[in-house]
Parts: sequence; C-alpha cells; structure tokens
Amino acid sequence: MCGRFVSSSPPDELADYFGATAPETLLPDNYNVAPTTDIYAVLERPPEAEAPPERAIETFHWGLIPMWAKEQKIGNRMINARSETLLSKNAFKPALQRRRCLIPADGFYEWKAVGKDEKNKPKKRPMFIRRVDGEPIVMAGLWERWRGPEREWDEALHSTTIITTSANEFISDIHDRMPVMLAPSKWDAWLDPSNSDTDSLASLLVPAPEGLLVAHPVDPQVGNVRNNGVGLIAEYEPPVETLF
Repeated sequence: MCGRFVSSSPPDELADYFGATAPETLLPDNYNVAPTTDIYAVLERPPEAEAPPERAIETFHWGLIPMWAKEQKIGNRMINARSETLLSKNAFKPALQRRRCLIPADGFYEWKAVGKDEKNKPKKRPMFIRRVDGEPIVMAGLWERWRGPEREWDEALHSTTIITTSANEFISDIHDRMPVMLAPSKWDAWLDPSNSDTDSLASLLVPAPEGLLVAHPVDPQVGNVRNNGVGLIAEYEPPVETLF
C-alpha cells in the first residue's frame, strides 16, 4: 500500500514539470502526508469548443469518496485502490473510465519488517523511498466529485486515491505492494478524459522498473502523523532494540 508520502516541491516547479497550470490553492510543504489531508494531483480538463484540453494541478482530499456515498468518512478506507480489482469495484470503475489523475511525490514511506520483539510481535523499521535521480515520483490515481446529501454541485468535494500494484524485486524486500508509477511517456494516455479503453489503461498499471528507486531508514517519529519537517527524511539508523 501507500499510506504516507512527502510533498515539498514548489507548486510552480510542479506546474512546469507537468506542463500544467499551477494550483489556485497552495498547500504547505508536508514531509508526512497522511490520509484525509489535502494533496496535489494533476488532471486534464476536457476541451471546451475549439480549445485543446487543459492540464491542471488541483488540490484533492486524499481518500476517494464515491459519488453514491452517503458519508464522507467512507473515503478513510479508500486511500489506495488495488490495480488488480479496479474493474470489479463499483467505487473505482467509473473513475477508471473517466476520472484519472497523477499524484506527484518527492518520495514515500514504507515500514520494513526486521524481526520479532520479546513478545514475538513484528518489529518494523520506517524507510523513505525515492527516485535515484531525484525526480518526482509520479503515482497513478483516480478522482471523484462528491456532494453528499447537503452540498450544492458547485460545493462538491474532490477526492482521490493512489493506485497500487505488486512490488517489484527491490520494493519486495520492504513491502509486497507499491504505488503505480507512470513515466512521462504514459501521462497523455492516462490523463486523456476521452480514453475509456480500460484494457489499455490497465496495461499501464505495472510495477516500476528495477533501478528506479533507492531507500534508506528514517526516524521512527514519522509514525506519528503530528510530526513533520525535513528531518523526517534524513537517513537514520536506530539501535536494533528500539525498532518497532
């Protein structure tokens, strides 16, 4: 899964990177992005009249809320969507067909099992995973509009989820799942709102190539969502007896 990541790249740099308009709502640097917070995502708005489609960065609630949901809290369970079951889940199939996005990150966190404690419970070490070349990680996502029983259409809440797939060999040493990462050559096909070919879209949802990522251990403080700051991504090697 992908349950925590880092978002600290300036919005104007992200806009240049994706060839998109910058977000109207600016978010603070966040070195411990957690579910239910607002995050940036890139989408392509359908063309109007003779104008071409417009690629834009917007803010989304992390945790997808289906249009049919009666309560917002259902999104708390939908921060990730498994690539293998997108077409069989009513919460995700409509979005796969019409509402896809890219979610940029400077890296993400995962917890690696490193043995057992005295009670035979797993010890876990937090790891920070990033691209070896320092470029942003670009994760495949889906988005939805949700009004609920009391919202007007122009007050709709936009929410999103990160698509995950089986881990590649490198990540499998840390976790059995990883976010789907799309190369620039795949962005047009993924974002195109007129592309509803779910078979071709599903073919993009594969593990990242080997050699793309590096990882290092980080401070266990990252486990508390209230902790933030650039120090969380610094390499850290705690004594074995303090791992959790």
